[in-house]
Amino acid sequence: MIKFVSIKIINGILVLWGVVTCIFFLFNILPGDPATIILGQRASEENVKAIHRELGTDRPVITQYLHYLNDLSFISVHKPYNHKSLIYLNPSKYSWIPLFEIDKNYAVVLKIPYLRKSYITKRDVSEILIDTLPETAILAFFAICIASSIGIILGIFAALYKDSWYDKGSFIFATVFGMSAPSYLVGLIMAWLFGYKLAEYTGLSPVGSLYEYDEWEGQYISFKNLILPAFTLGVRPLSIVIQLMRSSMLDVMSQDYIRTAKAKGLSTFQIVVRHALKNAMNPVVTAISGWFAGLMAGAVFVEKVFNWKGIGYEVVDALSKNDLPVVMGATLIFATIFVITNTIVDIVYGFLDPRVRIK
Repeated sequence: MIKFVSIKIINGILVLWGVVTCIFFLFNILPGDPATIILGQRASEENVKAIHRELGTDRPVITQYLHYLNDLSFISVHKPYNHKSLIYLNPSKYSWIPLFEIDKNYAVVLKIPYLRKSYITKRDVSEILIDTLPETAILAFFAICIASSIGIILGIFAALYKDSWYDKGSFIFATVFGMSAPSYLVGLIMAWLFGYKLAEYTGLSPVGSLYEYDEWEGQYISFKNLILPAFTLGVRPLSIVIQLMRSSMLDVMSQDYIRTAKAKGLSTFQIVVRHALKNAMNPVVTAISGWFAGLMAGAVFVEKVFNWKGIGYEVVDALSKNDLPVVMGATLIFATIFVITNTIVDIVYGFLDPRVRIK
């Protein structure tokens, strides 16, 4: 088992390394000069060169790449005394614990990964992401709760009333509205219909974030602003859960032990709750476990539509301003969440099913 867990962790690290490499080289070839973005179009040539030296963009691409890896690594090598070095251990950038010195010029430290600074706001990217990550996580959590709870119930009824108008209607909803419609289009429809046209009856707003400000009460949490973006974000997993639950229930309901339960005179409710549901939940739980990270990454357009101040909103804003460090940092955070989630799920499967470890 230790070997299985070690292999999964190493695979996760290799995937993250590949993601970091792709992020660096993809964003490195994009047009635009960081110095011009920071200083403006009328910056002097001397100031532009100074910014390039500070960022390390005047070095070869391979040197920049190794510098980027060194910044992102928890254990990294720096020059603690050479202020002009690209890997100078600058206290304004890094928070570290010294491990040991290689010689008088180099030191190995344990540090928090450094995601660079925003070109526009000059804030650390890590601070921006820490401020916005909770709102995106809350949005994704409520979206997956809505998708799983409603999807399981609707999927059960679709299986019990197979080939009925309800079953066909749920299929149309899942394929057309759930899978085919882009999230930003669904968001616009939801905001227009329930936040504008029916706002008098729903009491909902087409825009709003988790934290609102009132001049009398100060800052407060507004959970009603969570309803429309959470349902919009959860529409796609909801449609998948409905179809998975339906097909799984149909398979379970055809088993011999279900026919035996029917022969004993148990009601449909008792059969579903006591016997069928727990066995039909396996593929649904598998799908739900992998959707959380996907919803956090997929919240980009939904947050922009509803003016929800999360990571997605920051990414869209950063893209419009060509603020690449913020986009790179957010992309890396999404990838890390994906890798960690999938690694944990694989390890849990290994504990639950020994056949997975053998494979």
